[in-house]
Amino acid sequence: MSSMIETEHLAKEYGNKRAVDDLDLFVGRGESFGFLGPNGAGKTTTIRMLATLTKPSSGRAWINGFDVVEESSKVKQEFGIVQQHMSLNKELTVRENLELHARLHHLEKKERRERIDEMLDYVGLTEFSDYLIERISGGMTRRAMIARALLHTPKLLFLDEPTIGLDAQARRKIWDLIRGMKSEGATIFLTTHYIEEAEVLCDRVGIIHRGRMISLGSPLELRQNLGLVTVESRKSENNTEYRYFPDRAAAAEYVKTLPSGGNIIMRESNLEDVFVELTGRKVTG
Repeated sequence: MSSMIETEHLAKEYGNKRAVDDLDLFVGRGESFGFLGPNGAGKTTTIRMLATLTKPSSGRAWINGFDVVEESSKVKQEFGIVQQHMSLNKELTVRENLELHARLHHLEKKERRERIDEMLDYVGLTEFSDYLIERISGGMTRRAMIARALLHTPKLLFLDEPTIGLDAQARRKIWDLIRGMKSEGATIFLTTHYIEEAEVLCDRVGIIHRGRMISLGSPLELRQNLGLVTVESRKSENNTEYRYFPDRAAAAEYVKTLPSGGNIIMRESNLEDVFVELTGRKVTG
């Protein structure tokens, strides 16, 4: 598989702190890659370096073969980005925001009009195109940001916490858009703290902690490394023990050894189990 994203010993320092530490990463073309980690883990800093928004302190990175520092103008044409904070102009309508972005990418008038109409239809916002941003919902705002990011037909889309703060229904609409983009050949680089988001959308997941990649693989591979079945046994009100097993038969044998009458749950493991066991911290923010 040819690379869309590649990094070599990539690092970013702020004062005495290394926000990203010696990151070697490969994301193939057409892949959907998820970045998991808590606040301060280095997820957003990584995206900012890859998206030419901040320069690495050391190391190198390439987007579709272009060096993010030495060929930044070419790199910017290769990707679209949806940042976690709302970055649309609230005083403009949905269409006007897209128009402004299309002009910044130097799309000709005819192409500009066609792409804006196409993207509004793609994200389901045609009937809301003349609404001011401040008058539409959070879910619609995220869809408008995705439409803006896709206007220049990028090969790669960075999604930094794209569904944060949205209700379940709005999140699933965003998920459908992401699946649609991938099916059309786009490479997706997704940061998220919603475990189920990474599990349902991503071909591979990297877990980053304190700036370093600590685990990498498909969601299934990461669970297999830990154990596909979890046994939770409640020891006290504030103490639950978690044990992991390769299958239900092995888990059931273990359960037989536990005192009867205890509060015991047997379930499939998930990526949050993987993260907590590796880092001792839950995925938040």
